[in-house]
Amino acid sequence: MFYPLASTTWDDAEHQAMARVIASGRFTMGDEVRAYEDAFARQFGSRYAVMTSSGSAANLLAIASAFWHPDLGWRQGDEVIVPAVSWSTTYFPVSQTGLRLRFVDIDPATLNLDLDKLEAAITPRTRAVLAVNLLGNPVDAPRLRAFCDRHGLVLAEDNCESMGATVDGRQAGTFGLFGTFSSFFSHHICTMEGGMVVTDDRKLTDTMLSVRAHGWTRGLPADTHLPLDPDPFVRQFRFVLPGYNLRPLELEGALGIPQLAKLPGFIAARRANAALFRQAFADVDCVDIQQETGQSSWFGFALTLKGRLAGRRPALVAALREADIECRPIVTGNFLANPVIDKLDHSTSGTFEAAENIDVNGLFTGNHHYPIPDQIARLREVVQGVADRG
Repeated sequence: MFYPLASTTWDDAEHQAMARVIASGRFTMGDEVRAYEDAFARQFGSRYAVMTSSGSAANLLAIASAFWHPDLGWRQGDEVIVPAVSWSTTYFPVSQTGLRLRFVDIDPATLNLDLDKLEAAITPRTRAVLAVNLLGNPVDAPRLRAFCDRHGLVLAEDNCESMGATVDGRQAGTFGLFGTFSSFFSHHICTMEGGMVVTDDRKLTDTMLSVRAHGWTRGLPADTHLPLDPDPFVRQFRFVLPGYNLRPLELEGALGIPQLAKLPGFIAARRANAALFRQAFADVDCVDIQQETGQSSWFGFALTLKGRLAGRRPALVAALREADIECRPIVTGNFLANPVIDKLDHSTSGTFEAAENIDVNGLFTGNHHYPIPDQIARLREVVQGVADRG
């Protein structure tokens, strides 16, 4: 494809990492995963990092573990504020844990949670804000953290689409109690499948280690807050929390080490492409492009159609397909418009004009870890051509 959504970032380093694991004969979670976790925590400036089988699993692990955190006191029916535009597995773990989703509209410029609408969304049952850093673009995390501190709320970040983004020099995903990351094929680094949760909280970390592996206590440090049976034999199969199996594979951990080393270069290349994209679309009057907060890691390039292109997304998608340019909706669009919403305990605050507009007029194309000037130029030509034909 002339302009695909994603491309491989592997070379001989990743092939050698997989060969090392195959030669070892150890495929279940072990030393390779732990080495990657340690390297990830160091690179992102967090005390702890816990790897999971996917970014979706990272959200599930972090939210379920926060629910069982002994110092938070969350109860079923407590509310978590979320933006109306994100991936489905931002929302599902909240509902699956017994918490209630409280939806707030997005900022049409940044495509992230509209911070001006948060105050009105708080109720006596509100316990946390789960911010989503969408398509590489971080939320205004310092402002959001100050808001949460002022109201006694937990801040958490779904950073699965924004690895490597920064705000005021600090890594997105590290501003709250926890941040989640994804290393799926189409994301900034690739470990086949894979996710990560970072935190500075020791109790949350130990809880995640238990919940990640069936809810047992095997492998927990001796000074954990969780109850350990004094008999080491019994301790192997002693269960203390409602857990899952969210463990990653050794192959995924081994792949993470060389991928993590390449991440700064990947981000620099994506930001260089973004500079070309912003320049190319600076004078296009029929689309809005995503407004950057801090330093985006530019997962992809979002377009919101307006003016001559408003309501004409099907025509543009068809033209892009004809030009061999891959595109997608802006994640789930307005998640409240998805049929699954009727199966989730939720409430809404205010109106959702921005999310509803994204649902009808939003799309995005890919970004890559290598230069794509010709692809960006062709994207502009196609967009302008469809607008001119209108």
